[in-house]
Amino acid sequence: MSQYKRLFLIADPVNLQSAAMQRAAALASASGAELHIAVFIEPVVPLLLDKDLRDTARKNYLQEQRYKLNEAAKPLRANGLSVTCQAVFTDDVLEEIGQYAAELQPDLLIKDVRHEPLLKRVFTTPLDWHLLRESPVPVHLVSADNLQALPRRVIAAVDPSRPETQISGLNERIIHEAIGLALQCNAELHLLYAYDPAQAYVTDAGGSGLAWADLAKDMRHSLEKLFASLAEEHGVPPERQQFVTGAARTAISECAHRLEADVLVMGTVHRQGDNRLLGSTTEHLLHKAPCSILAIKP
Repeated sequence: MSQYKRLFLIADPVNLQSAAMQRAAALASASGAELHIAVFIEPVVPLLLDKDLRDTARKNYLQEQRYKLNEAAKPLRANGLSVTCQAVFTDDVLEEIGQYAAELQPDLLIKDVRHEPLLKRVFTTPLDWHLLRESPVPVHLVSADNLQALPRRVIAAVDPSRPETQISGLNERIIHEAIGLALQCNAELHLLYAYDPAQAYVTDAGGSGLAWADLAKDMRHSLEKLFASLAEEHGVPPERQQFVTGAARTAISECAHRLEADVLVMGTVHRQGDNRLLGSTTEHLLHKAPCSILAIKP
């Protein structure tokens, strides 16, 4: 049974044969899903130009983009894929993407990762981060590093330590999406949890009377059991259960690198207030993980 029925690719107008295009085409071919490809173009025509000249320049550029999109889609259609294309001028790319996603109801939104400089991320929120926080559908951000058109190894990163992931069912959704992707691509599935010993220190800050080392040991043992139970429930064998130690961002990235993962499936949550400046683990791993990311919301 196909995991995907409809895929939505946000294409790079400069490079239509990008990593995301290759991944989207491979997934559509493997699943038989419909593929909708869209290019969203922000106005770049100088405002000093006469309005008629601006309109003509935009019209010509839009026609050129539509022609290029349809040329890129020709070989996909020749292979039997159902492909539609759209090029759109917009002053608000994020809002336009959201409207298209709401209308299309795709199983997956696919886009190339865009690595923004750290200084820029301090003052503005990158589009990729906005999509992780606000997209109504799972977001697959594709990295060009060591790209395999179809993933060979998928890692589902869960967190059994947080009650909110249990209440919202986020861990279950992450595993469900990872299993579906792995089955669709005939890929190897691993389940990962990064245990940070600092959690025990924070827990003990109120003064439990237990030595920190004992508390850390007890907490680790408890979480190992929860993790193993979660893995067993979903049929993940022990040799593919990755219980690693360390701060999440570093430990997850190192594990993905060691396993030569192609896709890291993670959860993401909407952040409010000043915490948005810090970003989530998933957002920061966009710039650190050695592979593509599939982000799931509660």
